[in-house]
Amino acid sequence: MTVIERIDELRKLRGWSINNLAVEAMLTQSTLNNMYSRGAEPKLSTLRAICSAFEISLTDFFAGMEAVGQSNSDKEITVRLAGLSGEEKNALLILLRAMQNG
Repeated sequence: MTVIERIDELRKLRGWSINNLAVEAMLTQSTLNNMYSRGAEPKLSTLRAICSAFEISLTDFFAGMEAVGQSNSDKEITVRLAGLSGEEKNALLILLRAMQNG
């Protein structure tokens, strides 16, 4: 999976258009359109802005990229986790702890 594919995956998970992402990341739409049309990796500053819009860290962004030996269900969990807000992640953590202590 490329960086652009990962961005696209997270964008689609949220139901955002490229314009929505541009607004949320405080980037120009032309910046994102150029990135997509050229298939060029974004600058670090652009990627940071995109991650901020998705409310994830750079570590979370790259952790969600395909890992060797990772099952399809693990990949899906990683993608869906990255799509959650901070509040949703906390709620999920409470649920997981309750399930493990069950």
